Amino acid sequence: SCSTVLKTLHFITRPLSEEEGNFSLAYIITIHKELEMFVRLLRAIYMPQNIYCIHIDEKSPRGYKTAVQNIVNCFENIFISSKREHVVYAGFSRLQADINCMRDLVNSKVQWNYVINLCGQDYPLKTNKEIIQYIKTKWNGKNITPGIVQPLHVKHRTEVSYREFVHSGVPYVYPAKVRKAQPPHNLTIYFGSAYYILSKAFVEFTLSDARAKALLEWSRDTYSPDEHYWVTLNRLPG
Repeated sequence: SCSTVLKTLHFITRPLSEEEGNFSLAYIITIHKELEMFVRLLRAIYMPQNIYCIHIDEKSPRGYKTAVQNIVNCFENIFISSKREHVVYAGFSRLQADINCMRDLVNSKVQWNYVINLCGQDYPLKTNKEIIQYIKTKWNGKNITPGIVQPLHVKHRTEVSYREFVHSGVPYVYPAKVRKAQPPHNLTIYFGSAYYILSKAFVEFTLSDARAKALLEWSRDTYSPDEHYWVTLNRLPG
């Protein structure tokens, strides 16, 4: 029961400070296995003033999906992504999973300030308050998505077309030996981490701007596009 979940797992039920209560974070958590690890992560980052979008890999076992749904049902500020992907490691589906959650989050009633994406095997090293203070003092109004101009040794990721395949039940990404066109709008491709902390204004920009949409479409057949998509958009002037 939900009362048992809240009590036995010691979920925090009220903001621990006024500063935290006035600064909501959004989280995107992509999961596919290890229910206990997911619960530990959720318990560690949960705050009632935040909002959480959970993306469950569509190919996860039915029992796993049901268990996650049962936990999510106990909280008004946690929900399952309205659209789920069959996620393939290093494939476009991984990036699409984040974007699906972003669309849900910008339409939510919670007025969040920044979004942080995690996978089910992550765990926080700082408290909610420490994360907020770090954002406000070091990155106020800016995005944390560091990167560099795409190095030569990873040029193949965006120069050759890649496809998602399934062989003997195992999904994977493989080059199709087809050269890709140049990036749209003469964009310079940057390369960085797939993980980020993004402002709500930037998220709204990525979901609506013509350059962002063109880059997303161009990235569909690239290798691990979440490692170049966010950082490239963040380097656009303005």
